Amino acid sequence: MSNPVLTPSDIGEGARRRALRWRWFRKYPMLIFGALLLIIVSLLSLAAPWVATHDVIAINPLARLKPPSDAHWFGTDALGRDVFSRAVWGGRVSLVVALSVAALATVIGVVLGLAAGFNRWADTIIMRIMDGMMAIPDILLAIALVAIVRPSLTTVIVAITVPQVPRMVRLVRSLALMLREQLFVEAAHAIGTRLPTILWRHVLPNTLAPVVVQATFIAASAVLTEAVLSFLGVGVPAQIPSWGNMIADGRNVVALAPHIILFPGLLLALTVLSINSLGDGLRDLLDPRLANQL
Repeated sequence: MSNPVLTPSDIGEGARRRALRWRWFRKYPMLIFGALLLIIVSLLSLAAPWVATHDVIAINPLARLKPPSDAHWFGTDALGRDVFSRAVWGGRVSLVVALSVAALATVIGVVLGLAAGFNRWADTIIMRIMDGMMAIPDILLAIALVAIVRPSLTTVIVAITVPQVPRMVRLVRSLALMLREQLFVEAAHAIGTRLPTILWRHVLPNTLAPVVVQATFIAASAVLTEAVLSFLGVGVPAQIPSWGNMIADGRNVVALAPHIILFPGLLLALTVLSINSLGDGLRDLLDPRLANQL
């Protein structure tokens, strides 16, 4: 069978595509960097059952405070538990919290924000409640909510979501107030289109770009807040490995074994950096003023 012959037009098309991909990479480096870094962390966490080398709750007093070695890649903690295995499993907690909080805050914020933007009475009630919630520092509100019920992963997700909702509500409300004055919305009103249909077909699609960007920042904030709550002892239960309680366990022996807090702290920083970089890249990508400059 004869090999296909490449024509000059085929070679030119391939070069054009490679040049376009390179231009796209140069234009959105933060998006690509954040996405690749987040994919690496996510795959490592999802593969925890296969890549973890030790039982995360197995205590071995004879191996306590061991430095990194072939047997324990990240060393061991004060109870002899493998730091690498616990750090890998801890990534699952952070990713679950980040995705859950971002999804819940986005859905609730979009619904309340659209209601506030298109109904005066709803606007008065909803925004006064949101203003009252924003008057309380996020971490204090989360701690208060966790203290009401028994600490669990679900409780932590709810406690982190509640302080994030007002930010999404205010964003969507501001977009709704702007969009309801646009001609296409007024035209839909003029021809008798029902309000739910207007919100679904005309308003909601035009809010997606800033909402998606805001959701990434909420996810990054959720990862940090979960770590803070776990560090303070009011986050996920101690038997569940998370980066926050790992750092808390190592704070008393940091002078003897700095690796206990170094590696989970590094993974925490990389995860937050990747999500924030992804959000910055999505902001540039979804900005209509930059869409025609590629």
